[in-house]
Amino acid sequence: MFAAIAYYTWVMKNKQYIRQLNRRFFDADKVDFDNLLFDRHALFALLMPVVIEQLLSAFMGTADSMMVARAGSAAISAVSLTDSINVLFIQLFAALAAGGTIICSHFIGQGDIGKTNRAAQQILLTIAVLSCAAGAFCFAFNEPLLRLIFGSVDEEVMRDAVTYFSFTTVSFPFFALFQAGGAFYRACGNSRFPMLISVSTNVMNIVGNAVFIFGFGWGVAGAALSTLLSRIIGMIWIMAALRRGSQEIVIRHYLIRPDPYLIKRVLAIGIPSGLENSMFQFGKLVIQSSVSTLGTTAIAANAMASLLESLSGVVGIGIGIGMMTIVGQCLGAGRTEEAKYYIVKLTEISEVCVTLCSLLLLALTPGINWLAGLEPAAAKLCFDMVIYIMICKPFFWSLSFVIAYGLRAAGDVKFCMISSMITMWTFRVTLTIILIRMFGVGPIAVWIGMSADWAIRGVIYTKRFLSGRWLNHEVT
Repeated sequence: MFAAIAYYTWVMKNKQYIRQLNRRFFDADKVDFDNLLFDRHALFALLMPVVIEQLLSAFMGTADSMMVARAGSAAISAVSLTDSINVLFIQLFAALAAGGTIICSHFIGQGDIGKTNRAAQQILLTIAVLSCAAGAFCFAFNEPLLRLIFGSVDEEVMRDAVTYFSFTTVSFPFFALFQAGGAFYRACGNSRFPMLISVSTNVMNIVGNAVFIFGFGWGVAGAALSTLLSRIIGMIWIMAALRRGSQEIVIRHYLIRPDPYLIKRVLAIGIPSGLENSMFQFGKLVIQSSVSTLGTTAIAANAMASLLESLSGVVGIGIGIGMMTIVGQCLGAGRTEEAKYYIVKLTEISEVCVTLCSLLLLALTPGINWLAGLEPAAAKLCFDMVIYIMICKPFFWSLSFVIAYGLRAAGDVKFCMISSMITMWTFRVTLTIILIRMFGVGPIAVWIGMSADWAIRGVIYTKRFLSGRWLNHEVT
């Protein structure tokens, strides 16, 4: 891995070598490197706030989990199990918001601000309706839904899970509308403002945890209440800011008349991505059901390993989110080869960042486990899993995730959805269940299946990018 870091550092310093290496991926002669749509400064200004937002949100999430862990293994297990369901819906809302980023960035690339604003209104309407419906459903069927999925867990864990889920389902609409607002700003190239709101509300969440968990002794209920309040504040803040007339996207009226054509375009991009992300989370739920049979120690260890794995990829996720705006505006402006160039460049940068983050987190894992208060058996099991994860991730992850952001920005969402679902259910889910239930491998089976999924998916996405068929779509 150190050799990989040295290699990529050398490549970044030799632009001529990059161009020769990348001729296979894009036609360098058709890219005006002196007049790029996003020069180095604009690229940094767009990507850095997104990356910082993802990093701080992830670290805040880690602090959140560590604070809950202090309430005992039952508490952290309950939050981990419940968040498996929460994330399923949250990923759907985030995908719809990402679809909004893609559509708005295409219109902005075309220079059509009128259509950009009309599309933003329909995106807001669609996300509001779907998030309210999802929140109402989950709140109404709270305990039955949890027992259906995690019926075999300890009663103490189930009781805490019901409490936590009651609060978080109410927060769905607030989270979804904040995601939509942030997507609008990022589509315009302003990623700094949603970053400031996200960081501020995450700090509020941590402060609320300290007050409600340690001050009032409310445990899981305190953590859930803090999350709800921070999401309400974030939504109000960004919706108020969108009323300002000094920006490209302005939303002042909330009684929006549905536009079937624009809603169809929003759903055509957002639903496949949302289904992909939701099915991905549903697959994690299926896996979690198998892990839950291994006992509270295995659940707690796997929950912390999952958290550390997600931390190692947050920079890459931030780069991918920014890539949607960049590629969307390039394609909207008719700069196809430039869009290819940015996909290759940003994937290379992501590879370097993921490698560095993996090495850093591997070194920090024992200390994090100690701070989280994990029991010795759970901490050892977690560390063993993290070693395996951090060895595999630098080799496979960027190709299996970052390239896909560029493909989706071009409207190639159905291919990404089908490919990821096939690899996920074949390797991540089926292989993991077989290893746990038939061969008794233990929770490390989760990461064996996941690494296989990363490897195969990376090959598929790379071949798709090289084929050029991902460009045969009309987003707007």
